[in-house]
Amino acid sequence: MSDVYLEERHHHLRAQVRAFAESKVAPRVADMERTGAVETELASAIAQQGWIGVTIDKAYGGMGAGHLAKTIVIEELSRISGAMGAVAQASQLGVAKLVHFGSDRQKREWLPKIADGSCLPTIAVTEAEAGSHVLGMQMTAHREGRHYVLNGRKVYVGNSHIGDLHGVVARTGDGSQGLSAFLVEADRPGLTLSAHRQALGLHGFSFGELHFTDCRIPVGNRIGREGEGRDVAYSSSVLYGRPNLAAVALGIHQATFEQTVAFTRERIRYGRQLHDLSNIKLKVGQLQSRVMTARLAAYHAAHLLDAGVACDAELMSAKLINVELALDSARAAMEIHAAAGLLTDVPLGRYLRDAHHIFAPAGTSDIQVLRLAEFALGQDKGQWSQRLATVRSPSPLPLP
Repeated sequence: MSDVYLEERHHHLRAQVRAFAESKVAPRVADMERTGAVETELASAIAQQGWIGVTIDKAYGGMGAGHLAKTIVIEELSRISGAMGAVAQASQLGVAKLVHFGSDRQKREWLPKIADGSCLPTIAVTEAEAGSHVLGMQMTAHREGRHYVLNGRKVYVGNSHIGDLHGVVARTGDGSQGLSAFLVEADRPGLTLSAHRQALGLHGFSFGELHFTDCRIPVGNRIGREGEGRDVAYSSSVLYGRPNLAAVALGIHQATFEQTVAFTRERIRYGRQLHDLSNIKLKVGQLQSRVMTARLAAYHAAHLLDAGVACDAELMSAKLINVELALDSARAAMEIHAAAGLLTDVPLGRYLRDAHHIFAPAGTSDIQVLRLAEFALGQDKGQWSQRLATVRSPSPLPLP
């Protein structure tokens, strides 16, 4: 049913990413789970495929393939490893600020490097004391002649320990117009990283802390005008963050579904396959319905975004639906597996832990519901998908 959104180029891309994920990523999952260390080699290999540049214009060496293609890349990687899907989506999210707000010089300097995999971008907005309240951030950027001096701390930065170019939002003044965005190279003096910390899930992925102590950057590293930092943060979250995370959840959801269906075929109870029990068959049917609904929501939102149609509500709904249904299905799958699902050689525990990581970024489910309510009541403040609409169709994808 979701194939109605797909062209032949999307099917070719899916086959290409799936082959890579099954041959290159799958053999490394056990080690990532065992050590919890940041996986750098796979991240580099993913970047070198050109997939971080899936939405970058071909004029800058990108694929120019659009958001639906990006959804497929993330989904297929996440089907094998939520951590590697998160790696891809976090740096694809880091592309947004340059695509929408970067100067011609910044685009010429950085987009080709991102497209060829030699530069992994990130975005660093969240602060420990502010959380989802972007306007509550306290990190400062003080202008000194032709430089800004940055001081403060950012947390939960996706690809923190492997990123080459951080997109940082900091306070340059008071109020909602007092935020500005900057490009900060990872090797800038005054920028340090906290040690990588083990997390509940997404083993192999880093989402750590960046510390800025009198970190001096040239004025030319500012993205957009001074005071546009809020717009950079919000638009990146809506147009890239929400659909990207929906795609990660969708890939995890698909893996949960496939694992569970296979288990019900292999496991024998009362002399019959487990799925012949009516209560099990009902749960499998619910899993099928959920994953179909989730995929339709994700593909529909990405399709509208590619078409340049106002679709902020659809993007929020896609993230909400995909996260909540993935978590629901993970619990149902654990019930079907019963004690077998608790064993570490069965991947269900990993799927459940990884799915929980997708809940908070780009807004929890409560945030999505509140924004959807504002949309329904006519209280929304405009749509980023309309303000920054794509004016041309995505370019054809090369055949594998």
